Amino acid sequence: MDNNKLGTKPHYQILDGLRGVAAIIVVLFHLAEPLASNHFDNVVNHGYLAVDFFFLLSGYVMGYAYDDRWDKLTIGGFLRRRFERLQPLVVLGMTLGAITFYYTDSTIWPLIHTVPLWKLLVVMLIGWTILPIPLSMDIRGWQEMHPLNSVGWSLFFEYIANILYALGLRRLSNKALAWFVVLAGAVLMHFAVTNPNGDVTGGWTLNAQHMRVGITRTIFPFFAGLLLSRVARPTRIKNAFLLCSLLVAAVLFMPRIGGAEHLWANGLYEALCIIIAFPLIVYIGASGVVHNKTENKICKFLGDISYPLYMTHYVLVYFYVAWVSNHSGIKLSGALPYALLTFSGAMVLAYLSLKLYDEPVRKWLRKKMK
Repeated sequence: MDNNKLGTKPHYQILDGLRGVAAIIVVLFHLAEPLASNHFDNVVNHGYLAVDFFFLLSGYVMGYAYDDRWDKLTIGGFLRRRFERLQPLVVLGMTLGAITFYYTDSTIWPLIHTVPLWKLLVVMLIGWTILPIPLSMDIRGWQEMHPLNSVGWSLFFEYIANILYALGLRRLSNKALAWFVVLAGAVLMHFAVTNPNGDVTGGWTLNAQHMRVGITRTIFPFFAGLLLSRVARPTRIKNAFLLCSLLVAAVLFMPRIGGAEHLWANGLYEALCIIIAFPLIVYIGASGVVHNKTENKICKFLGDISYPLYMTHYVLVYFYVAWVSNHSGIKLSGALPYALLTFSGAMVLAYLSLKLYDEPVRKWLRKKMK
């Protein structure tokens, strides 16, 4: 059977909506982050855990969409479908980051104007592949593997999880997968509790430390989501979208726990969120009933815009961070108008990216890959 004629299964509408809720909170986290003087006073303190939630959602949807169809699908066909879904916005995000790069020269990035054009173009071209750049090619100064679009690191690890799934881990029995997930969960718990930072942040630099963090943050949630899709039988839960949205917000807005004296307590909180809370939220969301057309439209809109929002918002956040750095000591009240403008711009940019670029390009790719 032609892999491009495999078709798609019906979406879990509420899970689509929750992905959008989490993406919006990521934007809020990135807007609040420059105003925080340390890890303890960010008003969206655990917003970065949305990435771990995305990984778990991805594993769950992957299992639902593909687990029972490998008799009609090749590894190459699967990877082409993932490329078609993920790569257009990777390219757009990196391109927009390159176009706007020199305009973010500021006190926090004072040497941007010294970066030669050839180096910027090389970094952009590497970014199009989602492969990480070496530290010697860092052109912004944050030691990121994708300095033109900061969030690209999580797509790098998403691809790794997808490849591992396709090449062999999909063949694991439920029992073997359960043991694998338990082991990955133990590794995640140990890392979170013993990490000197008291959290699970990291994964965006091409060095041994961050690669360990990235793999640890990816493997458990992705394959826990896969296992959940296999063993959990959704029921019918009313008001699931509202309930799950509130739970996601509660987890991600939770203030730092334990303070500077008990950093392990915050690590424990984050591990428990990833290992227990997120699977529970996904299960409730998968079991949820969409009550009316309005809720259905909201979930669809949030689901459609979630990935474009995630992949393009940081292009505008760079300008916001530059503005905040040029206004040293500014507080939330003073930055709020600019933050709201950036947030609104990110939503508009995401929608335009979806309608004018992502959907047409994916349609073109589907025809070309037949």
